[in-house]
Amino acid sequence: MEKVYLLSAAQTPFGRLEKSGRDLLVEACVRAIECAGITPKDIDAGYVANSFGFVEWQSHYGPILMSTLGNPDAPCMTVASACASGSSALHEAYMGIAGGFYDCVLVAGFDRIEVKDTTKLTTYFTMGCDRVFEAENGATFPGLYALMASEYIMRYGATEEDLAHIAVKNHSNALHNPVAHIQKKISVEDVMNSPYIARPLKLLDCCPFSDGAAAAVLCSEGFIRRFRGERIRVVASSLTGGEITLHTRGDFTTIPSAVRAGKDAFRQARFTRKDIDMLEVHDCFTVAEAIALEDLGFAERGKGAFLAREGVTAIDGDIPVNPSGGLKAKGHPVSATGVAQVVEVYEQLMSLAGGRQINGAEVALTHNVGATGGSCAVHIFRRVK
Repeated sequence: MEKVYLLSAAQTPFGRLEKSGRDLLVEACVRAIECAGITPKDIDAGYVANSFGFVEWQSHYGPILMSTLGNPDAPCMTVASACASGSSALHEAYMGIAGGFYDCVLVAGFDRIEVKDTTKLTTYFTMGCDRVFEAENGATFPGLYALMASEYIMRYGATEEDLAHIAVKNHSNALHNPVAHIQKKISVEDVMNSPYIARPLKLLDCCPFSDGAAAAVLCSEGFIRRFRGERIRVVASSLTGGEITLHTRGDFTTIPSAVRAGKDAFRQARFTRKDIDMLEVHDCFTVAEAIALEDLGFAERGKGAFLAREGVTAIDGDIPVNPSGGLKAKGHPVSATGVAQVVEVYEQLMSLAGGRQINGAEVALTHNVGATGGSCAVHIFRRVK
């Protein structure tokens, strides 16, 4: 296969924004194109991740994007895979270049949820699970992840306070991220005193509803030769599926699709866990970060929840996790999340991350989960000269 490179990445601020979804999408893509030093005409194809276009009564965003950019003849597909939409689009772009079909591909993800009602928003999010067997029987994503957290706590002896340390760590990281949704320092006490959303998960264990967009430009080795300087190679791209319903799995404390995606990514890259300098993982709830670290092999079973308390996953720790602030504090505009993780990777590996910079970061991993694990993508990136 052809080698694939990350040429640039950029995003809009995350939060509750007034701009339309299409304006956010175009803004992120223009930033990424300008960062890459190319023109829209250089783009051979595009992939746009979007899950909630129905809120603004719009779908078929691919042609809208390419027409707005002035390159309407380039094919551009819309990708929807719940919370893993962004990384699924990234995988498709990777395959297009690796297979020799394209030299330069634009990847973008965005969502804007203009509805302000939390109950309605929570209902919208259940479209990513099995609506018949889960949502119509009262399940919500806070409820499903609360089941995972409850079993984790009972099986491994972790506490709600251990999970609170994960939230505190990610909020601390987001203080240095100017585009993060929540730039507010919190304490373990703040988390423990916040109201329960679905026991044992409290308000500050949960990521916020966010609007925003992110974009990246991938290219072939032949294309990137026109540019000088350090480069970032995508050394692994794995997309896997899994049981969409939680109740059909034998173990609530693991996400099998993430286990498979991680193993496949390390096989592709021919790396070990010790080669990874930083991770951006899917921490939609605090327990999700703990489980992700175990599924990816960075912690033993039952140990992931203790790493934040011990400082292991801090920016200056042995395994820096979510230096961006993660979904928990950076925000979670569903379809933008997988691409926004790549923005953080780009800024870290190119030494552009400012106050959250990880010294000497050369290899990074991203982990993006759809729903409770119906889909999962893991990518590994390496800075090369």
